[in-house]
Amino acid sequence: MTMKYKRFPLGALWTNGYLFWDEAGRAFFIDPGGDVGEVLAFIKEHELELKAVLLTHGHLDHLSGIEGFLPLVGDAVYIAEGDAALLRRPPEAMQVSLRMRCSGVEHFRLVQDEDLLEIGDFKVKVLATPGHTPGGVCYLIMWGTQSVLASGDTLFAQSVGRTDLPGGDQFTLDESLRRLSALPDDLSVLPGHGPETTIGQERQHNPFWPL
Repeated sequence: MTMKYKRFPLGALWTNGYLFWDEAGRAFFIDPGGDVGEVLAFIKEHELELKAVLLTHGHLDHLSGIEGFLPLVGDAVYIAEGDAALLRRPPEAMQVSLRMRCSGVEHFRLVQDEDLLEIGDFKVKVLATPGHTPGGVCYLIMWGTQSVLASGDTLFAQSVGRTDLPGGDQFTLDESLRRLSALPDDLSVLPGHGPETTIGQERQHNPFWPL
């Protein structure tokens, strides 16, 4: 069997959100960056039970749809402490510039490096990868012998996240990429924007890849 997941491009910036579910229908979602109506319809149609929402970082284009999931997951919303303030109070200036509204979330759970979450039959390892934001993380999602990496805005196909926004730091991002370079070449990467890739493809073709 193959790991079950579906990509949902959401919001004005077509942020990649990912829904994962196991054979029993237990599901989680990564980065709801816009109206999640399509996701909720899919969950209902396939009789899934949404257990959690995982955030790779606190930028509005990755969490603006979070309120649509709260009735299903309660406080089972996960984010690293370095970006928690962005979830609690999304900056007004960013809401205006992106034309996205989100009143924020008061009750959520913090993750830190090397945490291992268990959601249904999935194990999800948290990898701290700051640089794009102070609390940026990647999620290594494991199901049986299969694994994929949800990289948020840390790593894209042949590119990386920008570091010129508040809280960004290029040196820190370079160190995070160096950490990802230790992962196996055949590991699939699901980025926050753009097409899927693999660690091996990025090792060969990404101009930002550490030497």
